[in-house]
Amino acid sequence: MGAPTPSREIGVPGAPGSRFVREMFELLFKYPAAVFSRGRFVLLGGWPKWVLGVLALLALAGLGWQTYSRLRRQSHSLKNWQAGVIWALESLLICLLLLLLWQPAMVVAELKPQQNIVAVLIDDSRSMGIRDGSASREQQAAAALRNGVLAKLQERFQTRLYRIDTQLTRIDSLEDITDATAPATHIGASLKQLARDTSDLPIGAVVLLSDGADNAGGIDLDAISALRNRHLPVHTVGFGPETVSPDVEINDAVLAPRALADSRVSATVSFHQSGYAGQKGRLTAREGDKMLASRDITFAGDGKMQMENLLFNAGEAGAKAIEFGLEPMPGERNPLNNRVVRLVHVDSEKRRILYVEGEPRWEYKFIRRAEDDDKLVQIVSMLRTTENKIYRQGISGPDELADGFPNRAEDLFTYQGLMIGSVEAGYFTPAQQDLIREFVDRRGGGLLWLGGHSSLADGVWGGSSLVDLLPVILPNKKDTFHRATATAELTPIGADSLICRLVDDRQSNLERWKKLPYLMDYQEAGTPKPGAAVLAQMNAGGRKLPMLITENYGRGRTAVLATSGTWRWKMSQPLGDTTHDMFWQQLLRWLVSDTPGRVVASASSQTLLDDGHIRLFADVSDETYNAAPGADVEAHVMGPDGITAMVDMTPVADKPGSFQADWTAEKPGSYVAQLTAAQNGKELGEDVLDFQRLDGVAENFHTEQNRDLLERLAAQTGGRYWRPEELSKLADEIPYSEAGITMSETKQLWNLPIVFLAILGLRAAEWLLRRRWGIV
Repeated sequence: MGAPTPSREIGVPGAPGSRFVREMFELLFKYPAAVFSRGRFVLLGGWPKWVLGVLALLALAGLGWQTYSRLRRQSHSLKNWQAGVIWALESLLICLLLLLLWQPAMVVAELKPQQNIVAVLIDDSRSMGIRDGSASREQQAAAALRNGVLAKLQERFQTRLYRIDTQLTRIDSLEDITDATAPATHIGASLKQLARDTSDLPIGAVVLLSDGADNAGGIDLDAISALRNRHLPVHTVGFGPETVSPDVEINDAVLAPRALADSRVSATVSFHQSGYAGQKGRLTAREGDKMLASRDITFAGDGKMQMENLLFNAGEAGAKAIEFGLEPMPGERNPLNNRVVRLVHVDSEKRRILYVEGEPRWEYKFIRRAEDDDKLVQIVSMLRTTENKIYRQGISGPDELADGFPNRAEDLFTYQGLMIGSVEAGYFTPAQQDLIREFVDRRGGGLLWLGGHSSLADGVWGGSSLVDLLPVILPNKKDTFHRATATAELTPIGADSLICRLVDDRQSNLERWKKLPYLMDYQEAGTPKPGAAVLAQMNAGGRKLPMLITENYGRGRTAVLATSGTWRWKMSQPLGDTTHDMFWQQLLRWLVSDTPGRVVASASSQTLLDDGHIRLFADVSDETYNAAPGADVEAHVMGPDGITAMVDMTPVADKPGSFQADWTAEKPGSYVAQLTAAQNGKELGEDVLDFQRLDGVAENFHTEQNRDLLERLAAQTGGRYWRPEELSKLADEIPYSEAGITMSETKQLWNLPIVFLAILGLRAAEWLLRRRWGIV
């Protein structure tokens, strides 16, 4: 299962008192606010407007002179500002009376009776079938219309009834509204369809009755533009509570879409809840009936987004559908939103790492032993035994590395990772150093430097052309490698990294690292660069030094392990302890797991909710990992019930080597797309992509009323958001629209209650101030 993952905070109520403000406005100003917001202010009096201005100026001047002369004589203690207040109150009163003599009014466009159509749209999706009290939301919407609202509209307009779900459907009467069962709601698409289908009809306004649960990711600009172009106001009526309680809901589960077989996978699950703050819950990960991982969590405050990590083993190769869930809580209103499904493609293709070591040493031996048990990662090593002699291990044939380190991209780029041990930078020619840079930057490989007396600063790597690839700024000195003991510990970043996870529990893992045997040596790696991450550090000679530092570079990644003494974690632990082997297997899998092939497949989304449209992408490279814009690329898609299709992919403009294709998954279920590329009759490579279509799942999520969406839709189109209990006034406000067939109506303003109160208030304020200041 899956659902859109909005970022808005859950359970935020509407602005308090907004209904009271609207009612008071209409009481004081007699007309709806739409008259003043959409109308034009005019003066109906026959006298010229300039006469009004002249009279106002004369009145102001006369009152000023009168106030100054008369009040000064009556009260010698009257201050200037007090005289100014009396003058201002009298002036406002005179100006208001003069304005009323010119007959102020509002001219507003109003729909002609019975010559315009009001479209009434009722949300028929499954979330509208949720019962809030004794009736479902859809039943409440139909009852509100039957309770005089529809009849009042029909007295003044023609009306058309529609049902909306994934599309717009016209209905004859409210009797056609049955139990809400539609699997999804696409409000934006339905409004665009309405604007298109009624382009030749005088639609005066749209009334939308919904809980705002749009499953298409919101209402896009095209839908708003289609409504604005026709000046169609959308009046939205919201149903359902703005907070569903008590309830727990998963927002998302984020994890890498690909993993190596038998690797640890980390997933970050985000969720929120209402009504269970401080209580315990259980977070799980399952593959079918198999429990992969579970852990107890404590719920944060109501409505707060919470994120928790889960670790599990990827298992054997293949496409995996992993269900992340929170076990239902007692009394939970909607347990269907407690689960989401995410796809992971588990790969068993072997990865190869080229390990260049400058001297025989214990670290070399134990690294190779640790990788002997890893069936997916193979180390091919070059060990310099004397100045001009190399010992090769793990080679696929006698020709591999026969001439030493590769000099051509097509030879080096066959590896996914590169390790450099105690080897000085000068061992590699300038051309080979450039090739190493391209291996990381262009090919997307992983590069790991190990500590040693000929490594890092002691190997003059700071003066090489590869200095930018290092995740640290090396010390500007020699003798940075020390044959002295040091202990290791994790940083907060390292505590969350899969590379350093020796046990699943985070706190237990931190303690496990502190109890590891000491290292036999350490190296001063220098200062981590701003974009680097320090996963582990060493306590050496009273100093804390970075031990394991990683950084992304170009399409690849680089790392420094500033020691050659981790072999003691094997030698000094009890027989059968896997700490050393696990650390190296996880570090080297990180080094190569994200190294791309010559064809990299991706998609607009791996989870399609109710709509089967998907856009497939492919990035294609040649043998040297340069873009291959002239490749022939096709996708072979296989799905449920024997669905199969061959789709030709076309180049993406202005992106050499990138291709795309649109396709539609007609049925719900899991799909596999195999993308292949060839150029000049020669195969370049292939990649596999998994995706799924889920119908009817999105309606289980975000079942609270999305008032924010409904209010924004109304505001952007010139309509208004309504509560169901306010609908008795709907028919009185809808006529003020510029859509459809309109006529100009004049609304007199002289008899507004607010005018009478203003006159009374100004006169009363002046009298009270005169009494207070003794100038009556």
